[in-house]
Amino acid sequence: MTEEDRILNATEQDEDRNDLGLRPVALEDFQGQTDVKHNLRVFTDAALGRGAPLDHVFISGPPGLGKTTLAGIMARELGTEFKITSAPALEKPKDLAGLLTSIGERAVFFIDEIHRLRPAMEEMLYVAMEDFELDWVIGQGPAARTVRVPIAPFTLVGATTKPGQVAGPLLSRFGISLRLELYSHEEICEVIRRSAGLLGLKIEESAVKAIAQGSRGTPRVANRLLRRVRDFAEVLGDGTVSEPVVRHAMKRLDIDAMGLERHDRFILRTIIEQYGGGPVGAETLAISVGEAVDTLEDFYEPYLIQCGFIKRTPRGRLATARAYEHLNMKSRVDENEQFLL
Repeated sequence: MTEEDRILNATEQDEDRNDLGLRPVALEDFQGQTDVKHNLRVFTDAALGRGAPLDHVFISGPPGLGKTTLAGIMARELGTEFKITSAPALEKPKDLAGLLTSIGERAVFFIDEIHRLRPAMEEMLYVAMEDFELDWVIGQGPAARTVRVPIAPFTLVGATTKPGQVAGPLLSRFGISLRLELYSHEEICEVIRRSAGLLGLKIEESAVKAIAQGSRGTPRVANRLLRRVRDFAEVLGDGTVSEPVVRHAMKRLDIDAMGLERHDRFILRTIIEQYGGGPVGAETLAISVGEAVDTLEDFYEPYLIQCGFIKRTPRGRLATARAYEHLNMKSRVDENEQFLL
């Protein structure tokens, strides 16, 4: 693998590669996020009509909702080149400079986890995004001088799960800001129906709903669960994905009816049993459950909050009455705060 391949493939994971055949390639095929799609259609059509690059796009939202997929769709809709990398892979300014000087006219350049860009790379992007030029230092010491290298007009698409950690000067240079939200039950059902069709699966409607219920409002999780259910259907049945097969598979995978996995329930039990239902700080909780704070906040908490199992407060995380009920545990409610203590 060449150095450029290492940088460009940095955001590709095994699970992403498994989903390649299921990823939509056009806005019409992208399920959910209706308002985002409608606005993006207007922006891409306007850019095509002007023959100009699409304005720089900032995409935020929880992992697994399709930020990378949406960036690829933009490139296809615009009929341009698509280059993809992640901020941690850009170790030196020359890495970023090499990519920017090699992209074609109106290309879409996607940077995942853009909140993790090093300051030197951010400074380089400021000029590149506004003037389509690079500031490059030639020489060293007193003889050093800065020259500006022109680059092709391009569209930067930055994606992050932590928009609050993106530097203000960088964020202000994006002309389009898109926020992806967790999917509704019916939207996830549409994702599953489409994926089942692409996989050639015979699936009952009750099974679609059962899988959707355990998918955490996330297409990536829905597709992963669908592939695992397919395995059980093929090995233990006749290949048809039915609701009993889904229930059996989810039980074997230790996923409950709400989509909570063992570790989700462990997090809730830790808040309740070790900290009396809370409040408990994120760092303390992360240490207690053996997870990084980023993983806790980016992957586990959004769905637990959406389900109403935990609540964020200035004092920390609190388990709600619904969490106690879901775990079949007794609770005591503070009538003044309506929180579980």
